[in-house]
This record gives sequence, C-alpha cells and structure tokens, in this order.
Amino acid sequence: MLGWGFADFFAKKTIDEIGDIATLAWAHIFGTLGLIAFAIYQYNASARDFFLPDTGKLWLLLAFFGVFQAVVYILVYKGFGKGQVAVLAPVFSSFSGITALFSILFFGEVVRGNVLVALVIVFAGILLINLDLKGFREKRFGFMRVDGFKEVALATVFAALWTLLWDKFLGGQDWLSYSLFMYAFMTVYIWIVCYVQKIKVFFDKSHVWKFLALIGLCEIVAYLSISLGYSMTTQTSVIALLSGAFSLPTIILARAFLKEQTTRTQTLGTLVIIAGIMILAMLK
Repeated sequence: MLGWGFADFFAKKTIDEIGDIATLAWAHIFGTLGLIAFAIYQYNASARDFFLPDTGKLWLLLAFFGVFQAVVYILVYKGFGKGQVAVLAPVFSSFSGITALFSILFFGEVVRGNVLVALVIVFAGILLINLDLKGFREKRFGFMRVDGFKEVALATVFAALWTLLWDKFLGGQDWLSYSLFMYAFMTVYIWIVCYVQKIKVFFDKSHVWKFLALIGLCEIVAYLSISLGYSMTTQTSVIALLSGAFSLPTIILARAFLKEQTTRTQTLGTLVIIAGIMILAMLK
C-alpha cells in the first residue's frame, strides 16, 4: 500500500513532463537496479546462495508474470489517458476485492467472521476513496460508453488474476529471487513496447531523474512487500486488500504537499480504510 501509494505520488511529478509509458520505462530501470542491489545485500547478509532458476519452465513462468503485470500497467495508463480518472479509478481499485472474493470462493481460503468483516470495511473504504460522486452525478452514461472503460476493466480482471496466480506461484519459494526476475522481465517488456511504438523516452529535464528514481524505489518496496507477504501467509485476501488501498497514501501526500483538496467522500473513505486496518491489526 505504502510502496505503490508513494510511487503514484512521485509519478505526479513526471508523467506530465515525459509521458506515462516513458515514466514507467525509466522508473522500472531504477527499480530493477535497486532490486539487484537489495538482493546482493540480502544474500550476502544471510550467507545464502543466490537462487537462479534452473529450468526452462520456471524462466518462462517468471517471464509470463513480468509481461502480464506490464500489460496491466499499460492498459490502466491507456484507459486513464482516454477517459475520466475519477470514474475509472474506482473500477480498477476493485481488483483487490475481486482477488479476495475469488481466493475465498474458489481457492479454498478460510476467513473467520471477524476478519471477513474487517476486509469488507477496508474494501468499502477503497471504493469510497477512489469514488467521485459529483463526477457520477454530472455524467449521464452507462459504464460501457465511458471512454477508457474497456481498457481499465480488462486491466482490473488481469490484475486480479495476476495477484491470485502470483500468490500461488510464490508458495514456499524464494520470493526475493522470483520478484527480481519477474520485475526484470516486466522492465524489458515495457522497453520493448516503447521501441515498437516509437515512444520518446529520452529527455533533457534533469530535475525529473530524482522522481523517477523515487518511483522505482517505492515500486520495489511494494513488490518485495507483497511477495514476502504472499510467501508467508495463506491469507491472500488480507494481503490483496491492504495492498489495494494504495490510493490512501497518495491522497494524503497530495493533500499535504501539493495542497490538493479532498472530497468528503475521500475523507470518509480514508477513515473507513484506517478503521478496517485497525480492526485487522487487533484480530489474532
């Protein structure tokens, strides 16, 4: 939640300057370098041998997860570029709820009643914090006629599927090594997209580099955290919904440092998410 939330905040500083896909491309370069540095430190500190995938099938699966996640990113940005973010953001934020629901209904996750109530509260907060009721009242349309809806809806389904599969894939495995290679494949694919689509990625705005580095750093915090979480627990729904609340830190930071105003609905959503997280923390 914090990793992706901070990354989105810093992305506000770069997307208008160099474009969304170029931001993704460079941020992932910094993220990959940061992951390599962290892996070297971690394996040396723990005196463990670095795990290198030893089968073609494993390499293909890691490449699949990296490309799959890159496709999610690109679809979301493309959808946001076409339509109203205020309308489309709640659609994408629902991926965490879909993940939790499918994990409980189809993947055998057992959730106690109190935990389920807390998860419902967190998900309600996620929807509220991403919801612009004024925008909905002013726009008289069905979702299928919203510009960008098809791309964001597809990204939402893909994100839920990726999350479920990544969780199952990581079970009992070397989460750090897997995260590194998955992220590296994601980076390579994004750069391939830039090359094929002839997207301009080079620029002469030196002040942007620090924000790209910060985006990359926050991204790897997010991926390492979620991968570690999935490798340590069977509570997929909890990890998915907490990570899906990434809009919370973004909105708080934007209000504190960019003087952006939040709506009453977003304020309510913030309080609801915090209440849900507090309830989860108190449950044993």
